[in-house]
Amino acid sequence: MSGPHYHMPLHRMDPVGDDIRAEMKQSKLVRGAMPTTRTSSPIVTGTSVLAVKYNGGVVMGCDTLASYGSLARFFELERMVTVGDYTIMGAGGEYSDFQYLRKVVDELDTDDFCRNDGSRLHPEEIYNYLTRVMYNRRNKGDPLWNSVVVIGRRDGHSFLGTVDLQGTCYKDDFIATGYGAYLALPLMRKAWRPDLTQEEAVKLIEDCLRVLFYRDARASAKVQIAIASDAGTGIGPMHELETYGWQSGEYAIRSLDSKLPGIVPNRN
Repeated sequence: MSGPHYHMPLHRMDPVGDDIRAEMKQSKLVRGAMPTTRTSSPIVTGTSVLAVKYNGGVVMGCDTLASYGSLARFFELERMVTVGDYTIMGAGGEYSDFQYLRKVVDELDTDDFCRNDGSRLHPEEIYNYLTRVMYNRRNKGDPLWNSVVVIGRRDGHSFLGTVDLQGTCYKDDFIATGYGAYLALPLMRKAWRPDLTQEEAVKLIEDCLRVLFYRDARASAKVQIAIASDAGTGIGPMHELETYGWQSGEYAIRSLDSKLPGIVPNRN
């Protein structure tokens, strides 16, 4: 066959692609040289979660503050989420780990819904799944830095359980995590009885959250209350607790003005 012969190069010239591949190779080398790291301390954290059973359901409450170290940084972050039709999950500790847990339980609920077999997950089944997730991450030396509380109500039975970052889990009639385990739990133990009404349970949780606002430097007076009952599950809106009249300091300044009219206190 006569005519010109065309030579096709074995490697097409692609300077842009070559640069990208070189950068990817270099980044892999850098990652390979770095040690494997684990979260050793939480960064943005929420504090206590409280929950109590009453005659006909379960009430859970927590504040909406997330602290950046010791700085009160985010004032309106929700730390409770509904899971499926019968369950509510709340958590304290590292907020990004809580967001990961939300993704985990959302995927679990989506898979349960897609099966379309006429059955939905029970609150205790979701709780048991979370205990395995937490314990698995603890065994890997990369725990999720959360204390999780799960409440639910189904078929006339109330459920309340908790699991922490070590995978330690238990069920009880009333639970408090974080600083609340020291300050709120004794108050809940003293006030709880099996025939509590929903209104009494909500008041008990709010009273304990008010004590935590006074005593816990990482707590806020802006709170949310969640309820699981035969009527369904729901998380209430954020609201401010009624607290002690902090204008007492202003009263002291006015008293000083009246006693020492020639002195004007510096209010800046």
